[in-house]
Amino acid sequence: KYAYSNILQKDITSAIKRPKKERKIPEVLTRDETRALINSIENKKSKLMISMIYACGFRVSELLNLKVRDLNFEEKIGHVRQGKGKKDRIFNLPDSLLKNLQKQANIQQESKEEYLFTGSKGRLSSRNIQKIVGKASIKVGIKKSVHPHTLRHSFATHLLESGNDIRKIQELLGHADLNTTQIYTHISQEELKKIKSPLDGL
Repeated sequence: KYAYSNILQKDITSAIKRPKKERKIPEVLTRDETRALINSIENKKSKLMISMIYACGFRVSELLNLKVRDLNFEEKIGHVRQGKGKKDRIFNLPDSLLKNLQKQANIQQESKEEYLFTGSKGRLSSRNIQKIVGKASIKVGIKKSVHPHTLRHSFATHLLESGNDIRKIQELLGHADLNTTQIYTHISQEELKKIKSPLDGL
């Protein structure tokens, strides 16, 4: 590219066809695997954080940047501020986590903490979250390669399998382009199971 652009003064796009970027289908957990992983986490705050990643389809950075003031308990919604691509979005607060979220918010407010989740040394890092997920996946014997982002992939896939509209899932994930969201149509096994063979229709 450097030779064409700077030495030969030619446009590389017209001279060489660049290979298409490989789009790998992400690894996802089944609902049972997700439940087992979350339930295996004994520390209450750690369990709440991992539950939120799955329940809301968060990126790790979005969870760690979540502030107490971003939660509206009356309306049961929260706001992701300036996520990837500088796009704000709304998420629903899960009913099952509402009580624990309120407790966590109160603890942080009493400690004069701005962020919803912090550690003894202040802000948490993505490495902290990776360790929690990694230990939990080993504990329950999941053989797949599991990372915090696996829970986000699982969130999207499980919503699709439940019959939710892909454009709504796009909004919940904060994807600017629908094409990014559509990769989940390739991994929704439940949807594939519904397709009958043409032989059965003869």
